[in-house]
Amino acid sequence: MIYFDNSATTKAAPEVVDTYAKVSANYWGNPSSLHKFGEQAFNLLEQSRQQIADLVGAKLSEILFTSGGTEGDNWAIKGTAMAKREFGNHLITTEVEHPAVHNSMEQLKQEGFEVTYLPVDENGRVSADDLRAAIKPTTILVSTMAVNNEIGAVQPLDEIADVMRDFPRIHWHIDAVQGIGKGLADKIFNDRVDFVTFSGHKFHAPRGIGFMYKRQGRKITPLMAGGGQERNLRSGTENLPAIAAMAKALRLLLDDEAAKVERQRAIRLAILHHVEQFPNVTVFSKDLPVFAPHILCFAIAGVRGETIVHAFEEHDIYISTTSACSSKKHVESSTLQAMKVDDSIATSAVRISLDEHNTMAEAEKFNQVFDELYTQFAKLN
Repeated sequence: MIYFDNSATTKAAPEVVDTYAKVSANYWGNPSSLHKFGEQAFNLLEQSRQQIADLVGAKLSEILFTSGGTEGDNWAIKGTAMAKREFGNHLITTEVEHPAVHNSMEQLKQEGFEVTYLPVDENGRVSADDLRAAIKPTTILVSTMAVNNEIGAVQPLDEIADVMRDFPRIHWHIDAVQGIGKGLADKIFNDRVDFVTFSGHKFHAPRGIGFMYKRQGRKITPLMAGGGQERNLRSGTENLPAIAAMAKALRLLLDDEAAKVERQRAIRLAILHHVEQFPNVTVFSKDLPVFAPHILCFAIAGVRGETIVHAFEEHDIYISTTSACSSKKHVESSTLQAMKVDDSIATSAVRISLDEHNTMAEAEKFNQVFDELYTQFAKLN
């Protein structure tokens, strides 16, 4: 099997599964309990928090645990809106965000907030100049992704940071779900960002766990009321086995990160340079570093994306249409629409997404199968 759908989810690492099982078996106490079993659980919880903080260069108090990227995005956006409503009601995001961001913004519009969606260029990237022009006295939040989940475009975070430094009272949230472990840490954890959200299952941790970086001193309203866990910001008994497993997964991911990123980049380029030779192929994510090292999006004219996906599946190769969140709903790529790609091409788009375990041999096999399928599709057309 060749698995090229890592942006949808990754396989949990064996060491991570082992950590999850051991913690489940040996640390069953509630971290909020006063007895020794609770104290042991609390100590492990904070050790895991400290490990993650050290790995991303944050303070222990700046790491908050969530159920994943969707909750993190909702919390950063809605929590800011509620915390800062007395100062303004204007929010800024982009036309190419994940539904967790887009739909949160749309919900807030129903509550009386004003939302500006920044347009993107032919590469799916926003302009820092457009951002600056969109900011108003009533702006309280800017939310941008680090890496687009559909085509892999890397947003100009350095340029956005330059703009945001001129507006220190506006919260800036980065959805970094697709950006962790891809050589982008210096851009994501810049000196201006206020909130960054992550999802564990994108880097070999269990599903249903994630974390959020919240800059010390920034205010955010809790979305979940209850027992006051996570420094009274996110109530609910902590999922300690998943948290410890996620800390292990992050350590493994970031070990020798540069070499892992370079291998993914080489594999991506081997596939890109092969498929772009064919006349009916349109590649949407070409040049580095404008695009991330692990995502490649392309289309074969006249063949629907789901047809391409299932054709590769028959050869035990697993890719996806542009987004796992929309593929079964038959929703076309919002990113390609924002890039003004014609619908006749956008409906043919598919995505390859790599991780550090993929190999050049898998790329060579993919290219071989691609040649066979391309010939078949040409005959059908």
